[in-house]
Amino acid sequence: MEFEVASTEAASQEIPLGGSPFPPIADYGFLSDCEVCALVAPSGNVEWLCLPRMDGPSVFAGILDRHAGRFRVGPRDHAVPADRRYLPGTMILETTWGTSTGWLVVRDVLLVGPWHHGQERSHRYARSPRDHEASHVLLRTMRCLNGFVDVEMDCEPAFDYARQRGTWRYEGAGYGDGICEAPGITLPLRLRTDMRLGFEGPRARAETRMRSGDTAFCALSWSEHLAPDSFEEAHERLARTGAFWHEWISRGRFPDHPWRVHLQRSALTLKGLTYAPTGAMMAAATTSLPETPGGERNWDYRYSWLRDSTFMLWGLSTLGFDREAHDFFYFIADRLEASDRLGIMYGIDGRERLDEETLDHLSGYEGAKPVRIGNGAWDQRQHDVWGVLLDSMRLHFNSGDRLDERMWPLIVRQVDAAVAEWREPDRGIWEVRGEPRHFTSSKVFCWVAVDRGARLARLRGDRAAAKRWRAAADEMHAEICERGVDARGVFVQHYDTDALDASLLLVPLLGFLPSNDERVVATVLAIANELTENDLVLRYRTELTDDGLDGVEGSFTICSFWLVSALVEIGEVGRARNLCDKLLGFASPLALYAEEIDATNGRHLGNFPQAFTHLALINAVMHIIRADEALVDDAA
Repeated sequence: MEFEVASTEAASQEIPLGGSPFPPIADYGFLSDCEVCALVAPSGNVEWLCLPRMDGPSVFAGILDRHAGRFRVGPRDHAVPADRRYLPGTMILETTWGTSTGWLVVRDVLLVGPWHHGQERSHRYARSPRDHEASHVLLRTMRCLNGFVDVEMDCEPAFDYARQRGTWRYEGAGYGDGICEAPGITLPLRLRTDMRLGFEGPRARAETRMRSGDTAFCALSWSEHLAPDSFEEAHERLARTGAFWHEWISRGRFPDHPWRVHLQRSALTLKGLTYAPTGAMMAAATTSLPETPGGERNWDYRYSWLRDSTFMLWGLSTLGFDREAHDFFYFIADRLEASDRLGIMYGIDGRERLDEETLDHLSGYEGAKPVRIGNGAWDQRQHDVWGVLLDSMRLHFNSGDRLDERMWPLIVRQVDAAVAEWREPDRGIWEVRGEPRHFTSSKVFCWVAVDRGARLARLRGDRAAAKRWRAAADEMHAEICERGVDARGVFVQHYDTDALDASLLLVPLLGFLPSNDERVVATVLAIANELTENDLVLRYRTELTDDGLDGVEGSFTICSFWLVSALVEIGEVGRARNLCDKLLGFASPLALYAEEIDATNGRHLGNFPQAFTHLALINAVMHIIRADEALVDDAA
């Protein structure tokens, strides 16, 4: 009980003028070493870290409950920094503090080092190992710029989603090395610092006064890789990690354009959401950040959705990151070989079952419950999976030379499955938990699967398969145009409604109809004019859609970026540019995006940062840039 009282008092001191003890979702900084992720609040608290993988149980989960673990470094009596930024071109977060007595700079990073499995193979890597890998160390360095600053470090792990508290003990003879363990926890934490540690139950603390020119560090590690044991070594390893990120981002092709910084930060974020050992890309770094403030639309997004595949190949290939696109493609190919069943999502290690459970002991972000781990949609019937898979294969196998014997039987099996199932209802791209419907976008994606299959069959020289699939695609196309369009010529959510759905913005992007087709133009403009709030696009009107949930949700940012691309496709370039400029203005202070934006106040909602949003941003920005380049060429 003493611990709970102390924690309550500490938390109450953090409540800002807005009245919530939780920072706004958009104010978190995102760190990654491509094996784990961390979120850092403006106060200097690490409030989200899962181990030993991105989808593992949390050791710091203050973002979901103020008593669920945190790791703070910063001035003792200050919670609001003067500035925060990423070191350009890196995933190193720099926070600058100004106090009445001096200035302090803190740099946070998940270290990346050289490949170290020289004598033995890694049991984690399914993809070809690169020259670098995660060091399994969260490093925090401090430097006093002038004057003096009283600095505190407060590390309070809460293992297994705060279901298990740890106990600290010293390692060695001094005060700079501590081990945190808990019953049943096989992954102890080790904390190294050049400050003097003291232990207060589950907390490790240190305080010191830093004067102008002074430096300090603390490093938390969770594997056999050792953390730095001096500031000099810490600084060298931070610089090496910065060089890794600089080298990686330099491989990209970024246009010389004012929006270049958004493309670069999106690319770095997508790389940070990629689990290097398998090539899987998580949908987001977090679970259960609410789509509705205080509501129940709280999901675990720390998994790899098949529908992200096409958009990842579009986005990363456009920017020149073919290696990451290749790794993700073969992560999906491995899943197809391992099972006859095509799942809509997978664990980042490739597992199929993602059984959902609730963590009722956690309060949730600003009281939004339940907190969920796992995702109950993993075994839903969603027909878009065949389309995104086959479109990915078409993008990947851009020549017959790459269409190898391993992949062709997998392609045949999935195209035939789309042909067999397309007439059945499903849960749709948005994974509704209401009754299955004949969703129009699902039918379009089935058409995409068979259309792309026919193209690949021609590429391979299989004329019989190409003819059979082309006939099936034509049949699908005719029915969709007959039953999926309302009286005014607008594509609708499903066959039994006149409601709109933002997923139909993909009709021109997927090539289902030419961009100048009257039905395409009518659909894009109807969504732009009727399915928006303050120009931001909703997935659908919750009052018109049986999604099995209560409450409303914010605008879906990916859908708003889809609208930008669709407007460019139908020739509304000026309107598209204005919307894109507005959306980029809603970026977080660190140029990151959650899943949704509240159209009334710009507040970010849902899991963070969201891969799908950043993928759509890349596509939208490149649509605008290419349209501008075309105008210049025409003028010349």
